[in-house]
Amino acid sequence: MIKLSIVTAVLDSPEIVKRQLLHYNKMNLPDNVEIVYVDDGSEPPLVKEITVNFNFRILATNDHRYWTQPAARNFGVKNAKGDYVLCLDVDHILPKKTIDLVLTTDYDIVRFRRQVGVLDENGDFTQDMGIMREWGLSPGRGLKLPAHSNSFAMRRGLYLALGGVSEQHVGTGKYPNREELPLKRAIVQLGDSVKILQDKTKPMIYMFPNGQYCGDKDYNPFGFFHDMTRSIRTSRKRQREHAGA
Repeated sequence: MIKLSIVTAVLDSPEIVKRQLLHYNKMNLPDNVEIVYVDDGSEPPLVKEITVNFNFRILATNDHRYWTQPAARNFGVKNAKGDYVLCLDVDHILPKKTIDLVLTTDYDIVRFRRQVGVLDENGDFTQDMGIMREWGLSPGRGLKLPAHSNSFAMRRGLYLALGGVSEQHVGTGKYPNREELPLKRAIVQLGDSVKILQDKTKPMIYMFPNGQYCGDKDYNPFGFFHDMTRSIRTSRKRQREHAGA
């Protein structure tokens, strides 16, 4: 029986996925964990490039609209098998300690702290500041990052009961979607009936340097991530062009 499904939506980032799979391979994950990547319209489609030693699935949405990540996440959670889902963006890195905590928690929701970090071509983790700068991390910025409100672990049944993240702006070109806000408001309304781990004992996740933390919200180090712009005006224009193609 699966206890935890780690769900990540991905678009056109095969090298990052490969590094993450190598990273997970080093963890000796138990049989009650599954790794689920939701391929949200990648061209070419995402494929498993290495042999893995854990439960692993790729779910394809075949959705080629612009900024559809919220719908992909909901699709992944609906098709997950775990009692808990851990939702993570593809530019983030999950350490074994955090997986272990979620596997043993009795909280309904687990929030995370966040720092920058990198996986090399062998899937090995580093926070060497020289490497962070090579990736483009802005001069003067340290390792600590603000918490990411759209990365969390949650009982799958609770996520589904609350309707998941909002798909209101999917395909419109709007960025950021802020798809997590209605979900967060729904959780607040539940009050003390929901147990949330969100104090100083929160576990850690890491983020590859990219985007605004490298001085440009569209910065894409080494071309490892998708090339969709985070500029709202340009994003909407490209969405109209795509729809008319």
